[in-house]
Amino acid sequence: MHPFGRAALAAGVLICAMTLAGCASSGSSQPPAGGSTTTVTASPSSPAASSGTPAVAAPSSSAAGTACATSALQVKLGASDGYAGGVYQAIDFTNTSGSTCTLFGYPGVSLVTGPPYKQLGVPAKRTATTPAKVVTLAPGATANAVVQIVDALNFPSPSCQPAKAAALKVYPPNQFTAVYLPDTSYGCGNPVQTMYIAPVRPGSSSH
Repeated sequence: MHPFGRAALAAGVLICAMTLAGCASSGSSQPPAGGSTTTVTASPSSPAASSGTPAVAAPSSSAAGTACATSALQVKLGASDGYAGGVYQAIDFTNTSGSTCTLFGYPGVSLVTGPPYKQLGVPAKRTATTPAKVVTLAPGATANAVVQIVDALNFPSPSCQPAKAAALKVYPPNQFTAVYLPDTSYGCGNPVQTMYIAPVRPGSSSH
């Protein structure tokens, strides 16, 4: 099991149990109130390799520094860890600019069909099991966030209306420009909660 899978397992097991028991909350991409503003610095692991809605508002600029713009980030799928009924999928954010910037809070994540892209069901719901912290990214450094995707085929078809996605639509924290990452998970066309997103944390998901 990947390290991030173990870290998310306790929360994921509870979430899966609630979800598979028939939890069909429409979900919200709004964050829990508050959040830590502790600063965590991520160091670059290697030179930059080849290759919803925005998250919580960042702390004040004096505490958080300059937020990483979407254009300053390489956003890609990281390590994944499947389990019976779903998958934990990491999303890596690497600072490709020449300046230090910060990430704070939750990415906005949803499944989409297409192209042309159209949101499938409801966006990922933010988990409150891990406090959000400011992650400072030096040039070349990486942070990651883990999204849990529960297989929509676990749900009764009439209530879910399962459909195959084409991509994950990802907004980096506090940004309004999204990127699209190929993903063929099954989501629910109806407002059934099948996705849960954790806050960003320092480091690449492969480490």
